[in-house]
Amino acid sequence: MPLTTTDTILDQDKYLGDPSKGDWVLSDGSQVLTNSEGILLTMPANSAGTVLASTVYMWYGNVRARMKTSRGAGVVSAFILLSDVKDEIDFEFIGVDLETAQTNFYFQALPVWTNTANITDISDTYSNFHDYEIQWTPDTITWLVDGVAGRTLKKSDTWNATTNSWNYPQTPARVQLSIWPGGASTNAQGTIDWAGGAIDWDSEDIQNYGYDFVTVSSVEIDCYNATSAPGTNNAVSYYYDGEAGTNDTVVNGKNATILASFLATGTDMDAGASSASASAASSTAQTIPGNSESGGVGSSGTVQGEGSSSSSGDSSSSSSSSSSSSDCDTDKTSFTQSCETASAQSGAAGTKGEVVVGGLGGSAFAAMVAVGVLAWL
Repeated sequence: MPLTTTDTILDQDKYLGDPSKGDWVLSDGSQVLTNSEGILLTMPANSAGTVLASTVYMWYGNVRARMKTSRGAGVVSAFILLSDVKDEIDFEFIGVDLETAQTNFYFQALPVWTNTANITDISDTYSNFHDYEIQWTPDTITWLVDGVAGRTLKKSDTWNATTNSWNYPQTPARVQLSIWPGGASTNAQGTIDWAGGAIDWDSEDIQNYGYDFVTVSSVEIDCYNATSAPGTNNAVSYYYDGEAGTNDTVVNGKNATILASFLATGTDMDAGASSASASAASSTAQTIPGNSESGGVGSSGTVQGEGSSSSSGDSSSSSSSSSSSSDCDTDKTSFTQSCETASAQSGAAGTKGEVVVGGLGGSAFAAMVAVGVLAWL
């Protein structure tokens, strides 16, 4: 449950789809540090910030993150669920409003601006830890802060008569934690305005520590663990057997997800096995700028991951496919996943197709190219 080390965080360019190697994948250009309170997702000046994604997927269930947000105009903190077909459930925090959590949801990346709603009167989200929780079932989504429900969405309220579909997040998703520059000059003006204005790359935190940051002390994932679809988590991988990308096209199956090398593909998963293989994620000890004051940043710690910059607040790769499932009874230092309690389930019916397009409970990034044919948006 506690996040106290970077040992189970893997660099994206070293991850080949085996979730037993680690709990999290760090996107290119991201940097994670540690201190006495947990891990720090950092955003140095003129960077794209940090995106941390789980190596396992959840198909409904509960996820809770205990965290402190960043602060300042244009700085956005996020705790979200994101699927391969871009179903999304969000907690987002704008650095100029430290008493509000913004909640939002998307069905297959369809932008409906009325889907957002605020949870207000939260005590200083930068200075204080709070528990942010998403309870996700086939029928409802509830957003909670410190155990108190702030918003509930019913699937029954999301029917789209034009497309004849439920515009409701319903496909296996990864947990993502991030900090990103919504107020960067390269963003659209609407995004900059939403993020609280142009970002200040000479902010107090950047002056004091060298970066803006989000502090995360723990993450807990409890799988829905239904006995029949939707919401099962009892096989090797998730994939889609139809182009609709809805929960009735999700298969909890046995497709492999681990590539032999970065030369491998979904049609030849062993390619490059004799000449290349994944390297273990490495970490380098460094001194963290700053001190123990103002936000709890320590004077020393561990840094994980450095590389080329990314350009968005969510982590994505060029293609997606089956994703491997980790053991439901994991008990690692960086997060816990419990899949012991089954729940009732329901879902919309639909016509199944023949194209495998997605991925289950497991790995992201490199493993995504293993079997499927659906390009990430």
